[in-house]
Amino acid sequence: MFIEFFYELRKRGVKVGPQEVLLVGEALARDLHETTLDGFYDVARALCVHREQDLDAFDTAFASYFHGIELEALKISEELLDWLTENAPRRDLTDEERKLLESIDLQEARRRLEQRLRDQRERHDGGNRWVGTGGTSPHGRGGTHPTGITVGAGPPGGRSAMARAGAHRFRELRGDVNLDVRSIELALRRLRAYVREGALSELDVEATIDKTANNGGELEIVMRAERRPDVKVLLLLDVGGSMDPHVQVSERLFSAAKRAKQWKKLDTFYFHNCIYGHVYPTTWLRNGIPIQQLLAERDATWRLIIVGDALMHPSELWQTGGWGGQDFDNDVPGLAWMDLIARHFRKTAWLNPEPERFWRGTAETLGQLFPMFRLSLDGLTHAIAHLTRGRRP
Repeated sequence: MFIEFFYELRKRGVKVGPQEVLLVGEALARDLHETTLDGFYDVARALCVHREQDLDAFDTAFASYFHGIELEALKISEELLDWLTENAPRRDLTDEERKLLESIDLQEARRRLEQRLRDQRERHDGGNRWVGTGGTSPHGRGGTHPTGITVGAGPPGGRSAMARAGAHRFRELRGDVNLDVRSIELALRRLRAYVREGALSELDVEATIDKTANNGGELEIVMRAERRPDVKVLLLLDVGGSMDPHVQVSERLFSAAKRAKQWKKLDTFYFHNCIYGHVYPTTWLRNGIPIQQLLAERDATWRLIIVGDALMHPSELWQTGGWGGQDFDNDVPGLAWMDLIARHFRKTAWLNPEPERFWRGTAETLGQLFPMFRLSLDGLTHAIAHLTRGRRP
């Protein structure tokens, strides 16, 4: 009976399928929802939401399907919210004035708020009826009321509101989510592969059982090599210039990559804007490592991750000599070096901290050589999926 609800979830971007449908059905059969809608909400959210950024999408789908509440209906007028961010000065009330304020329950406060939002046509401050700031009305911001509802976001008033309307804004935590080290680590954890190598030091239980059964019950021990990480990652970071505003997220990515335990090896080098024959072991961009040496020491199985905004003057892709004229004997343009690197590795990904609307010009050109992803939670997840099992374009 809830199949349409699952289609609503998928329409909102929540990844659910037959498995979630069966799990929810089993939970209902076991009466885990306690035959209440609130219980069904808790059970369905626990079984259907696999990513933190899908929580808002689930709430929106649930409200729309079970209550007929569309997302637009949950939005308070932007104009009203703009009023409430500009708080009028709050007048200090005497004890006698505070006692005269009417105490109402939460249900009555919500009913009055809905009525005021339907009737109000202009801004009000310092009053005792309309939605506004600095007053004694039971709904607004920055005022005083013992049992009111705070509307909007910003500095509070008397800190006595029973509820906060509009504090939870329905915004999907997808491309615009701020990356912290933990979220990057969780995404990078998916980039893993293992191989058994080294001495035979681990008991292979299944093979031992098979061999013993084939021997008519006579025990035959089978040993196997230990499983070890087999992923090798080359991380190239663009530094300086237009990347300065993105240094914080780059540092977080670098920190998370260094802390990764599921990789066999991680090598990190730096460049500025474009690669001209060399990459550098430090951000000082000195003592460069020739690209030929870099590629000779790392075969095609290494995963290549490049972090940069890909924003530069077009001539930088075609000029020779490198950044600041470092490679005086280099007559190969930067784009040719980038093409050489792209062709060497089987799986590559370019992480761009800039919004996709700015991926024009040089970013489009480099995007033809390297699959480009936004340096966000969703973008990083897609990049890791591509590096794990995706095909090279």
